[in-house]
Amino acid sequence: MMDFRRALLAISLGLILLLIWQAWVDFQSSPQIDTLPTESVVDAELPQTPEPRPQAETSTMPQAPDSSATPLPQTVLPTASNESGSIVSVETDLLKVKIDTLGAQLKDTRLIQYPVEVEMPDVPFRLLKDQPPEVLIAQSGLVGNDFEFPNHKTQYQAESPSYKLDEGEDFIEIPLHWESPDGVEYIKLFTFHRDSYLIDIEYQISNKSGREWQGYDYGQYVTTEHQPDGEGFLFLRALPSYQGAAIYTPEDKYDKIDFKEIRNDRPEFLTQSGWVAMLQHYFVTAWLPEENAPYRFYTGPLDGHGANMRYQVGYISQSPLTVANDSVGSINTRLYVGPKEQDRIKDPAEGLILTVDYGWLTPVSSPLFWILDKINDFIQNWGFSIIALTLLVKIVFYPLSAASYKSMARMKKLQPRLKTLKERYGDDKQKMNQEMMQIYKKEKINPLGGCLPILIQIPVFIALYWVLLESVELRQAPFIFWLMDLSRSDPFYVLPVLMGASMFAQQFLNPTPLDAMQKNIMMALPIVFTVFFLWFPSGLVLYWLVNNILSIAQQWYITRKLIAE
Repeated sequence: MMDFRRALLAISLGLILLLIWQAWVDFQSSPQIDTLPTESVVDAELPQTPEPRPQAETSTMPQAPDSSATPLPQTVLPTASNESGSIVSVETDLLKVKIDTLGAQLKDTRLIQYPVEVEMPDVPFRLLKDQPPEVLIAQSGLVGNDFEFPNHKTQYQAESPSYKLDEGEDFIEIPLHWESPDGVEYIKLFTFHRDSYLIDIEYQISNKSGREWQGYDYGQYVTTEHQPDGEGFLFLRALPSYQGAAIYTPEDKYDKIDFKEIRNDRPEFLTQSGWVAMLQHYFVTAWLPEENAPYRFYTGPLDGHGANMRYQVGYISQSPLTVANDSVGSINTRLYVGPKEQDRIKDPAEGLILTVDYGWLTPVSSPLFWILDKINDFIQNWGFSIIALTLLVKIVFYPLSAASYKSMARMKKLQPRLKTLKERYGDDKQKMNQEMMQIYKKEKINPLGGCLPILIQIPVFIALYWVLLESVELRQAPFIFWLMDLSRSDPFYVLPVLMGASMFAQQFLNPTPLDAMQKNIMMALPIVFTVFFLWFPSGLVLYWLVNNILSIAQQWYITRKLIAE
């Protein structure tokens, strides 16, 4: 019969295996393709129609979507793909952005309120960037037939080289101009808002061509594969957060598409609304096209191989905008470039809050974060808020914990008798188990009583683990003294050592395993977990340490109470 100690052993070994498995998955999913083109290119291919499926090429020109099965003529593009444009700099209260006039591409976006490191408070985190090895560029444009259209290879003209959101201004607009030989004038208008990571992008089309104009908009990312940012060697680290593409549609909901799937399957979706995003640990950039319009979301490899392989992920509208001659029309889209702050990403689009990826325990993790956030609104310190949340969780689960500790206390009281049974029936396992069950029945002890209440709490612990690991609100959040970033490991390893010591202390309150090997393994677990936790986020180690201390206090109190009774 499995007792509490064996259950704890199984859980602990399971966690170790989970960490090893995650490291193996990371290794298996790393780029290992050597058969794709190796030549470098300046720009990504433009979006293609669903049929035929595009191959990993860089020179294919786009075709406008069409409901018929007959492919339409290819769009004629300007021959300026190898030029370099000038840079338009934009600064708001939250963002520093560089827009390349070649294609009006966003190639550099820095988040002013999020330093790259605690030690470098004046160096903003760079989310969009065109410098290897980790590239992420946002491109957009228009495609169609029988006209020349502005796309991410078009050379726009800017009115000013720099813009800044001044005090008292709620927004600033950055217009970029291009006129086609067909007599159509285009303005690509970027609008940045105060206290917002949303960027509005509007295409204003003034048709003076003498005929009707039709066009489709697209937005896409060109990216290389980002590596997980968990700390530590191999599996001796916190499980890394997902980094890759994600697409949301009303039909399929939130769908993560990793780089291996993009390489092999090139998934695409036809939908009436939704969004497409690239995720990093604490940050996300998402194209948010207008709702209630048909779109095709597409993915695929571009060029390069191994770690230098580039991918494209984006959307293209399936319903054209029509602009009559001597008329003006517009197409609008939005781009979110910023942190996964839950207060900010819950409103711009349905399902965008799911980019805060708590996994299958989201129904538990989301309420836990909400409680933690409300506690921090009052305490104004995430470290003490974690302590308060841990105390609250222990209070909620106190009846279960009390039942568990009572069972363990009674089991510990029976240890001399069980040891005698082991000595008497050591070679007869069946007989010894029968005698043990007789003792449990006589003493009215459930041998699983110490195990089941703890198992019920495991999902809560895992859910809280993801809350502490995934929430950008805890990034670079200070606690006390040397702990200036709860999302990073303890630089002096004080918390992991204290956590290991608390696990050792718990050993003396629990029943001693009768099996010598099991006893040795259980005594070694505090050391093993201390080594693991050297690289875990200090916020998570703080939770586990406080949880252990409260458990020790509860168990000591209940044990003393039973002895007194």
